[in-house]
Amino acid sequence: MSVFTQLSAAQVAAWLESYSLGTLQSLTGISEGVQNSNFFLSTTHGDYVLTVFEQVPAAQVPRYVQLLAHLAQHGLPCPAPVADRSRRYVSALGGKPAVIVSRLAGRSEKSPNVAQCTAIGDMLARLHRVAGSWPEALPHQRDSHWCATVASEIAPLLDDADGRLLRDEVAHQQAQRPGDLPRGVIHADLFRDNALFTGDRLSGVLDFYFAGVDDLLFDLAVTVNDWCARPDGTLDDRRCAALLDAYHAQRPLLAAEHAAWPTLLRAAALRFWLSRLHDRHLPRAGELITERDPDAYRTILRARIASGSDCPWRS
Repeated sequence: MSVFTQLSAAQVAAWLESYSLGTLQSLTGISEGVQNSNFFLSTTHGDYVLTVFEQVPAAQVPRYVQLLAHLAQHGLPCPAPVADRSRRYVSALGGKPAVIVSRLAGRSEKSPNVAQCTAIGDMLARLHRVAGSWPEALPHQRDSHWCATVASEIAPLLDDADGRLLRDEVAHQQAQRPGDLPRGVIHADLFRDNALFTGDRLSGVLDFYFAGVDDLLFDLAVTVNDWCARPDGTLDDRRCAALLDAYHAQRPLLAAEHAAWPTLLRAAALRFWLSRLHDRHLPRAGELITERDPDAYRTILRARIASGSDCPWRS
């Protein structure tokens, strides 16, 4: 969540006239994240989040918002889109697609404990099950093809060691990643800052705008790499086992997924190393932007290569 498109209070107040949300009280830009422009929006009827889509093609935005509505209607703790008086979830603001969603209670946890890792593993499996009943096709915008394409653009900009690591890992993924794992709609970005807790209770899951169809195991690997990594990139056994066991209890993993786990952990580390390298070397302009350190995911990737799978299931 960043601010690339600047909005005035008068501009948003006029736009809100098409909603039944009362009048604007405050509008505050949110600096976290890197994909869209986001604002905390308060009106006389309550508190919301306003998102202006910066990179998602306009024709695809309604699919993401309808996915949110589907998940919320099935009881998952994700933001519910708010329709305007014409029953539209998405409308133009500042010349770009925009949506209002409910603002959820709780806060993100920078250092999650075992109970919170259990909660996120349980929720991710339930998300995969519920999303499986959503009928729309939704491409994953940052899939393995995206990784290979971006790697070819970024590798010449890196030093010799990083360029070699990047090319070697892309080659490894192309040779080793299975093509027959269970697939479905995945969140694809379930980092700690995209989940909210009230104590150890998971109260919200945010930012579904990277969602798309891919290997379900890839989504699990993305989550484990963020929630369970130590500063040196290795995985904390207790947090990792808690998250994986909670997921497995809701959606039992196949033998093929167990076998593919080391490769998918590496695939997830590669994807986020690449996106952070892209943001560093080919940045977009914006007033409030949080740049994520690509070196952190280089460290995670190297740790996964060195260890294979250092986070086995207990189940």
